[in-house]
Amino acid sequence: MDGAEEQEVNASQGEAPMLEENPKISMDLEFTSCLLQPPIAHYDPNYVALRRLLLRRKALSSPDAISRRKEWRCNGRGYVAYRNFISRPKNWESFNVASRSSTPGHSGRWTPLPGPQSIMFEVDSSSSSRDLRGYSQGFSRGASFNSSVNDADRQLRVVEHAYSFVGMHCIFDSCKVSVTILKFGHMRSDLLAYGASDGSLTICCVSEPPAILHQLKGHSKDITDFDFSSNNQYIASSSMDKTVRVWDASQGHCIRVIYGVSSQLCIRFHPVNNNLLFVGNANKEISVMNFSTGRVINKAVFENEITAMDNDHTGQLIFSGDAQGCIYTVSVNSHTGSISRSHRNRNGRSKCLITTVQYRTYSLLARSSVLLACAQDGNLYFFSVALEIKGYLTLLCSLKLAPQVHSIRASFCPLLSLEKGEFIVSGSEDSNVYFYDLTKPKNTCVNKLQGHGSPVIGIAWNYGENLLASSDSNGTVIVWKRAKMS
Repeated sequence: MDGAEEQEVNASQGEAPMLEENPKISMDLEFTSCLLQPPIAHYDPNYVALRRLLLRRKALSSPDAISRRKEWRCNGRGYVAYRNFISRPKNWESFNVASRSSTPGHSGRWTPLPGPQSIMFEVDSSSSSRDLRGYSQGFSRGASFNSSVNDADRQLRVVEHAYSFVGMHCIFDSCKVSVTILKFGHMRSDLLAYGASDGSLTICCVSEPPAILHQLKGHSKDITDFDFSSNNQYIASSSMDKTVRVWDASQGHCIRVIYGVSSQLCIRFHPVNNNLLFVGNANKEISVMNFSTGRVINKAVFENEITAMDNDHTGQLIFSGDAQGCIYTVSVNSHTGSISRSHRNRNGRSKCLITTVQYRTYSLLARSSVLLACAQDGNLYFFSVALEIKGYLTLLCSLKLAPQVHSIRASFCPLLSLEKGEFIVSGSEDSNVYFYDLTKPKNTCVNKLQGHGSPVIGIAWNYGENLLASSDSNGTVIVWKRAKMS
């Protein structure tokens, strides 16, 4: 254990750092934290310093500091990003500089990492949509730039456990209409919620035994999006009925209704200041709402309906997609809630609705923060994010899938992407769940899960990525269990 770690442990046990034990040394805490920060931190320069400072302050003021320290080490929001940072190659600064540079007028390209390419393994986890035990595995050949896979062209490849699933963990089929959106709770592996086109919002527990905890009813039309607060105590939902509702997740009742003038299409809590709610609507606006009062305190106007949204880990940027295929970067003041447009990005000739915008703190392959955007015409876009230029986006690669009738969503696979590649998972119109490697255009499909009987719309990982939830247009929600790494 080095000196910095020893000071952190002492801080977690309520002890002052060793620098303060020596009466001859008097140093400001903020300055001490900056000294403990790594010399190179291009993408999150304040993270390590602030973490050490806050850990010390929390240790001195909180009676359960040790348990909170353990919680951060195992389940903190920035843990994966920090782990990826310390696992970076030694020559990461000089390697593939062009790929990391995201400046206006410059488009990066994929550059293969040194070393042999890994062989992809493909597996079908076939299960009856009503029988948890009826499960079998097969092997299929990846389809290039198309989500349809020809079963006649199956072939066996080398087994790679990262893509293996052991079947269905549980099924929820109480809903009889389309489940449009589903999410796991923040830093929780057992808390799942899903919204449906009848306006209902269901909260479930997926641990043993799986159970429905609450069915929240109040919206009169489709739920378009929802988000958990950082501590999972509240859920904010948006709907086609022009309202935003705030729910107490533990009690299962509505505590606030915010009325609008148009359909509310996407919603997010601010990741740091949970008193701020960001809502994109059909009136071509992103509204900033005060969670406590329900009042709109700020708004920004765009050219088209805002259909998808996500924020970065600091809450200083919002990434949003509209109904015409544009991606916007919006700057946020975390204290006042003021927002302003920074960048506008349009890729390709299609003008199709954006169904998914998802931010990821760090990508080993891109050597930067990254953004995934999914359009209804089947296009998937993968961007690098230049945080130093207010979130300027550079398109690294794109993937063309089959056009979609439903607003099908996609998601990053962060743990799978620790292998060689950049993986995403997506629903499809053919009732399957597909895994794609964006770095392999000829064999991009590396896995397929079968079990749904209708188009798969929603996709969500739990915190530990050992469970994957998917929902379809018939109201069935399947939670898939990933095989343990040996």
